[in-house]
Amino acid sequence: MKIKLAHIACIVAFVLSGFQSKTETPEQADICIYGATSAGVIAAYTAKKMGKSVILIEPGNHLGGMTSGGLGYTDIGNKYAITGLSRDFYRRIGAHYGKFEQWIFEPHVAKKYLQQYLDEAGIKVLYQHRITKVNKSGKVIQSIILEKSDNPEAKTNKVISAKMYIDCTYEGDLMAKSGVSYKAGREANSDYKETINGVQLQDGHQLPDGVDPYKIPGKPESGLLWGIATGSLDPNGSGDRKVQAYNYRICLTSDPKNSIPISKPENYDPSQFDLLVRMMQKQPAKTKLGDYFIWSKMPNNKTDINNRGGFSTDMIGMDYEYPDADYKTRRKIIDSHESYTKSLLYFFGHDERVLPAIREEMLKWGYPKDEYTDSGNWSPQLYIREARRMIGNYVMTQANCEGKEVVKDGVGMAAYQMDSHNCQRIVVNGMVKNEGNVEHSGFGPYPISYNSLVPKESECSNLLVPVCLSATHIAYGSIRMEPVFMVLAQSSAAAAVMAIEGKTSVQKIDIVKLQHQLKTNPLANNSAPEILVDNEDASHIKTEGDWTVQKKGGYGPSFIKADDNGKSSRSVTFTPTITKNGEYNIYAYFPKIPKLATEMDLTVSDGKTDKEIVVKESDIVVEGQTSGEWFHVGKFNLPKGTASNVKISAKAATGTLVADAVLFVPDFK
Repeated sequence: MKIKLAHIACIVAFVLSGFQSKTETPEQADICIYGATSAGVIAAYTAKKMGKSVILIEPGNHLGGMTSGGLGYTDIGNKYAITGLSRDFYRRIGAHYGKFEQWIFEPHVAKKYLQQYLDEAGIKVLYQHRITKVNKSGKVIQSIILEKSDNPEAKTNKVISAKMYIDCTYEGDLMAKSGVSYKAGREANSDYKETINGVQLQDGHQLPDGVDPYKIPGKPESGLLWGIATGSLDPNGSGDRKVQAYNYRICLTSDPKNSIPISKPENYDPSQFDLLVRMMQKQPAKTKLGDYFIWSKMPNNKTDINNRGGFSTDMIGMDYEYPDADYKTRRKIIDSHESYTKSLLYFFGHDERVLPAIREEMLKWGYPKDEYTDSGNWSPQLYIREARRMIGNYVMTQANCEGKEVVKDGVGMAAYQMDSHNCQRIVVNGMVKNEGNVEHSGFGPYPISYNSLVPKESECSNLLVPVCLSATHIAYGSIRMEPVFMVLAQSSAAAAVMAIEGKTSVQKIDIVKLQHQLKTNPLANNSAPEILVDNEDASHIKTEGDWTVQKKGGYGPSFIKADDNGKSSRSVTFTPTITKNGEYNIYAYFPKIPKLATEMDLTVSDGKTDKEIVVKESDIVVEGQTSGEWFHVGKFNLPKGTASNVKISAKAATGTLVADAVLFVPDFK
């Protein structure tokens, strides 16, 4: 009997050993970054340039997240808020297109320059590995365990051990598995004394009144049309777990030589668009594609297409499970969004219920052959507008966005409107209505607290979260822009380096020192920083004539203008403090406003000689989500000190003169 039992035990042990995952020896690094989004790339580059070893992990096979995933029409808010390496990225994109900065671009171009950062720093991405477990000792993450994303049944796990961790994913999986508190869904207004959080039935991206929700109009017993949820409207401002809609930012091309026709998807179901047809019937004046999509043009005959109106690319109400779902369920949600979006495009080109003019317009577009070449010419990145949001040391709220509460530990800025896409599509008073859309603007750039990037120290002491940061739903709607994520990622990486060198927690670093470092070493490579003189910098500007302050449409919090009254001279002199002799490229920022002077005079002085330049109103060409543009004044050799200046004036009475900011960019190492 003993022999038989021993024999059985050996067999059991042998069988089990074949099914148990083997764990590799831990791979070591100073800083582990999870998620090769644009934020992840910038965090990795920063840490490496600051002398630390880095491991950058990407659960999928795509570099750059939404920045290279179709969101080429960048949500800026105000360029002033975009600093450091994030701004450098848009300047690299600009150089590619022959400009100083460029905020609209093709997906493969964005990917090229994000890869360039990694190549410069000697960083290779660990692709197709996703987190399964976090090992902690008290409040310190010791290691994380990864499985192969494309082969989770594989028997070997990878272990990463680091001193500091940065979660740069849109989902916050590393954060959640580390035991850090978070929120998914919407807070009630009462939670943080807000007014536009929670349930909001507003007019934006809304269906017209009178659209019947039932399969057989007027007959509730026939059931609801596809895309309409059951349930009733909760009180305004009440919280829930509903998540704003996800979609794909769609890159198409109108170049026949580069185009692949939009074909019928395998699971095409035209009944998905019965509600869309009813909406079309209620608004017969809408007769072009641009009435149903935000159809933003990109370079080289391409697009960045986004949601518009009551029924478009947003798959409203189909993502509630996503934030906390397992990987298999998330895959199903992603696939359903892809199928829906491709079906929508096919519908607009082929369904006879669509106006012939719209069908004809749609058929001019196709999938670009030179984009997403390793994923069937379709973006591998679903736009996860919001998933988990950390509840950290400080929670950013509506009051921060509106400037009613200003933090002093800012390590980045945001400037976009408080923005939420719709969260649900339901029946209200017998009609179909979308609920959750909010678009609230009217405020300038504001600082983002360092303490919103770190968890409570009692929960985790060596983790930073620059993407799923600590903010309410509505504040996150302003912060959650790709350029801002990059700024916060650089700040997080610099903080992680400081924590390592100071042998302390991320909560106890010297934030003033961090702020100084970000300001004096903005590109993380010890190059000379550029010098900005803004109209609000009273000690460095001098005005002549009558000038009024304008709070919207400029670079930074304001700009100033002087109307043509034909009586007094008008000028503003910008005087920088040059820290090192050398050549500088000078740029002046001009808001494009109505009745702008047809010509403006610039005088550049190096303290000894003056050079006069005429700027024509036609020279100010604005592209993308911004209201002004930089004008290249020229390259000048400037001495150290305050002898140099740039004067903006109008010798002739030709319209409204504007003065905003002047930038001095070193052209030396």
